[in-house]
Amino acid sequence: MLMPRYEYGGDEFIFVELAEEMSLEVNFQAMAITKKLREENAADILDICPSNASYMVRFNPDSIHPDALISKLKELEKSVSMDDFEITSRLVDVPILFEDPWTHEALIRFRDRHQDPESTDLEYVARINGFESTDALIKGITDYPYLVSMIGFVPGLPWCYQMVPREKQIEAPKYVRPRTFTPERAFGFGGAFAVIYPVQGAGGYQLFGIAAAPIFEKDSKLVDFKEDMTFPRQGDIFRYRSITREEYDSIRQQVEEGTFRYVTKDITFKAQDVLENPKAFSDDVLRRLYS
Repeated sequence: MLMPRYEYGGDEFIFVELAEEMSLEVNFQAMAITKKLREENAADILDICPSNASYMVRFNPDSIHPDALISKLKELEKSVSMDDFEITSRLVDVPILFEDPWTHEALIRFRDRHQDPESTDLEYVARINGFESTDALIKGITDYPYLVSMIGFVPGLPWCYQMVPREKQIEAPKYVRPRTFTPERAFGFGGAFAVIYPVQGAGGYQLFGIAAAPIFEKDSKLVDFKEDMTFPRQGDIFRYRSITREEYDSIRQQVEEGTFRYVTKDITFKAQDVLENPKAFSDDVLRRLYS
């Protein structure tokens, strides 16, 4: 097992890589360390940015030496324990229209950049993951919820890691060459991560469908965006739910009218419960979300 790596980032940043490979355990460790660091509210720490398997700290070099900060971070690494680490977050129902016309049009435009130009992204990922059909893949995607392990790439984009045993993780490579166009709210998969593209732009993840509701809203018209123009938060638990075109159109109308709200439930859970039995935890999450 590789030891965590501590690196200088110019004059004001320290980058810490806890592991080269993402896992629920290492992501919880990054959350625990950065939470403890944030709670200390030290004047010389200017910003804290947690990631999938790493984190970065911006500090004031006039008040703390980077080596002193690294020593402090190493002590935090040793002191955090998964046994008593609790996460307070939200369970969220996220409606997805799979095999929609908009992402289908986009992926067809860029078949020359794909590993398998003769199939759709769903067909390709279903085959390489051993699913009998695209419907079986969609079921695999929607049967169990996802931990929002980090926010990034563009504002509000949630990187989501499915809370299942490691052998059941769905994985998908990125396109051979990126697309120059991806629709707003496109739902995709890259590596072991599901994402929703907050805005229109370039992208390289496999495209499976489109989210009915926004996760980024510049004007903050909907209630869910009154406090922040981005909806996802690290530690949230998303359940991607397959919907019909009729439900999709209904949600889009609610969004336009300003009446849409995400179905959410607040939850506090122990990281250790997820690590010991992710399937049992996921089953409990679904019961609580829809009860």
